[in-house]
Amino acid sequence: MSFDLLIRGANLPDGQRDIDIGAKDGRIVAIEPDIQAEAGTIVDARGRLVTPPFVDAHFHMDATLSLGLPRMNVSGTLLEGIALWGELKPLLTHEAVAERALRYCDLAVSQGLLAVRSHVDICDDRLLAVEALIEVRNQVRPYLDLQLVAFPQDGYFRSPTAANNLERALDLGVDVVGGIPHFERTMADGAASVTALCEIAARRGLPIDLHCDESDDPMSRHVETLVREATRLGLGARATGSHLTSMHSMDNYYVSKLLPLIAESAINVVANPLINITLQGRHDTYPRRRGMTRIPELRAHGVRVALGQDCVMDPWYGLGQADMLDVAHMAVHAQPMTGREAIAWSFEAVTKLPAEVMGLEGYGLEVGANADLVVLQAVDPIEAVRMRPARLAVIRRGKVIARTPARRTELALEGRPASLDPASYAPAGR
Repeated sequence: MSFDLLIRGANLPDGQRDIDIGAKDGRIVAIEPDIQAEAGTIVDARGRLVTPPFVDAHFHMDATLSLGLPRMNVSGTLLEGIALWGELKPLLTHEAVAERALRYCDLAVSQGLLAVRSHVDICDDRLLAVEALIEVRNQVRPYLDLQLVAFPQDGYFRSPTAANNLERALDLGVDVVGGIPHFERTMADGAASVTALCEIAARRGLPIDLHCDESDDPMSRHVETLVREATRLGLGARATGSHLTSMHSMDNYYVSKLLPLIAESAINVVANPLINITLQGRHDTYPRRRGMTRIPELRAHGVRVALGQDCVMDPWYGLGQADMLDVAHMAVHAQPMTGREAIAWSFEAVTKLPAEVMGLEGYGLEVGANADLVVLQAVDPIEAVRMRPARLAVIRRGKVIARTPARRTELALEGRPASLDPASYAPAGR
């Protein structure tokens, strides 16, 4: 047998060591030790971790890399970010949105991030960003899966043309129904928007992903409407509640009722730690809330929780580099979740779990799956979260599409080694 690609000596996320992976015609066809075969391309993993690619189930690609346009977010708050985006929208051009999105996709590929669910604002009557990102989706399809969400940033009811624009965007081919109930004028309007949007998703047979309760207000409880509607309409895992930061401020009695309802509905939850801990708690003095949703409690109830990047260098967040391991690393610290099981889970929360949220076909590390893989300069998932290591090779459908040299520091210390490999610091006994 011959392969198009053969990876030798890989560590797998499930703990297997020194495993070879063979790929042909864009799919994985063999996973076993010591494969004896020829291959067009051989990648020597040499005890490095090989994983399916990183996946971001929550992002805003229409705004990415727009930091400073037309001005900076001085307060750093969510509401000023929304206002600033409102100032920028009339100035957007199709070419500028597409160019920034393509640059971001280049950065994503370099980090082994090969699937992104991006919300795109539909409150601009031109649907300029929608058309630009559909064009980008088509252009990057050979190397990155881009899923688009019709997102009424200014409110489904609050913006007078949002309802019509959302239907127009879906008719153009946008993949997912979006919403932002906590930004409506009243709690009642917010709840009504959830019902209306869920009914659209059910009618069209589409997933729904709502910015839900991205607030410090413990009375922002639109997730309960989402779980009710998801249950009533049979949406199940096609429905996602993103952020859910108000859960951090809710009283424990109410949450004890809410958690089983979320689990019963089978909806997904996506937390965005980089953004949640910087935008939430802004009105607090001390003690100051961290503002993330209750990840350990959701997990304990069997809810699928994934992690998202949300923003990179835009009106809401002036940092970021398309590195989903930054996201996992921050989640571990912010919750906090520093037990080894939880750290290992955080790696799944930026790979396997968001792939399930997005419904990606052919994703995984098994025979028959797409040959989409990343070779990391780390020995296992916990080390990957700790170090955010170099992506030594990024592979799409069995072809290497990006390489980064291994990190190694040369030392000039008397009586010490001449060089240092940061991936050699695994705990004793592993």
